[in-house]
Amino acid sequence: MFEFLFKRGKSKDDAVRRLTLVLAYERKGLPPNFVERLRDDLVLVFSKYPQFEVKGIEVDIRREKEGFDELWISIPFKT
Repeated sequence: MFEFLFKRGKSKDDAVRRLTLVLAYERKGLPPNFVERLRDDLVLVFSKYPQFEVKGIEVDIRREKEGFDELWISIPFKT
């Protein structure tokens, strides 16, 4: 029963995040799959360098408290 409750909340959060991304894409004139394409390009580039953990690359468009959208990219180093 608890799984259902927690899963439902996560699903809501995922839906809000997706809607936020769609709205950000529309405001900036970006294609719907912009983040995925950019991430794929970054994986190709950074896979040439053994210092980086390409499986952990994250790309996102985030809405900041000041009301502007920010392109956020995280490229982790291997440990």
